[in-house]
Amino acid sequence: MQPTTNLRLSAPRSPVPEVSRFYGISVRFYYRDHPPTHFHAFYAEHEALIEIDSGSIHRRYSPPIALNLVNSWRLMHLEELRQDWERARQQLPLLPIAPLE
Repeated sequence: MQPTTNLRLSAPRSPVPEVSRFYGISVRFYYRDHPPTHFHAFYAEHEALIEIDSGSIHRRYSPPIALNLVNSWRLMHLEELRQDWERARQQLPLLPIAPLE
């Protein structure tokens, strides 16, 4: 599936800190990543790039059930995700975010 906007997808960079893990899903941020504000959700070999505020999916390569879990978690942690986005842009250590239970 093609990205839903003209978002430029960047090549993976290291390190990619994990801020949360639940039901086999790993939520990560790239340091100094490009706008819009987003995070990466990994599930097995799948990856989705998801906007923090809107929940828009710019790279969809995940099963729908995983995306639904991530969206439920995202809605519960919007402010924490915004804070970690800013910390990653400034290359500061990221703060862990509670998993979905």
